[in-house]
Amino acid sequence: MIKRKPILWFLSLAFVFSWPLFLVPLALGNLDLQTRHIATIGLWSLGMWGPGLAALFTNKFILRQPVSALRLNTLGPKRFYLWAWFLPGVLSVVTVIFTVLFGLAKFDPELSFVRDSMATVPGGAQIDPLLLVLAQSVVGILLAPFINALFAVGEELGWRGFLLPKLLPLGQWKAILISGVIWGVWHAPVIVQGHNYPGYPILGIFMMIVLTILLGTILSWLYLETLSPWASALAHGAFNAVAGLPLLFFKPGFNLAFSGTLATFPGWLAMGIFIVWLVMTKRLPIEDLKREVAPAQI
Repeated sequence: MIKRKPILWFLSLAFVFSWPLFLVPLALGNLDLQTRHIATIGLWSLGMWGPGLAALFTNKFILRQPVSALRLNTLGPKRFYLWAWFLPGVLSVVTVIFTVLFGLAKFDPELSFVRDSMATVPGGAQIDPLLLVLAQSVVGILLAPFINALFAVGEELGWRGFLLPKLLPLGQWKAILISGVIWGVWHAPVIVQGHNYPGYPILGIFMMIVLTILLGTILSWLYLETLSPWASALAHGAFNAVAGLPLLFFKPGFNLAFSGTLATFPGWLAMGIFIVWLVMTKRLPIEDLKREVAPAQI
């Protein structure tokens, strides 16, 4: 049986902390576009720590447990960090392939989107777009995941490090599904402002929930294998780093809300196939889930 009190405290604090920060940009309409963009990124980045702070507070003051109960001092089997680091990049490549195969966007070997964008920057026309794309891809795949993980751990400490273990008495699949839905709803104020699914503020919320269920399943697998929020944080950071890279390879004019990124249908399909592989190879659910997750966290 799950303990509802710590879960309710955690969810209340997570939403109360994050949602106001997510909504503040709506009041910044008088600022110039660049300043508003910078302020929005800063506020949303801070809001990402809402679940983590809620987990820390609930763990200490409601459950009266040490910080170690959240397993921030644990890494787990190191091989899963390679999955966390490189899997989102592989899924991003598959997303490009699916997007082209389904005719949702046209592959652009000339990289005209990048070329046209650079033409608007002083001296940008002199830069080889291929070199720029290669540089962005290398940074996005190799370096950015670790930088992004510093922000993503704020979410992962909450959703996977705290909420998921509290829901495990319901069963692994139910715990993964419920935590994924809650995670998607938590994004609602950001989605209605056009993030991820521009032009679809309401439909976008439901599309985000599909994404968070699928991505949340993969992140939950990494957490359950390592019993550490750091593995899922690295994967989350890698996902954020490469999610938009496919856009560099398509001709302009396609619908960003429905194709071209890991957050859209081709990306869902790529993640769904990987999850099916996890199930077929009996990697998920975790049959030999380490029992130490139970007494300390549930």
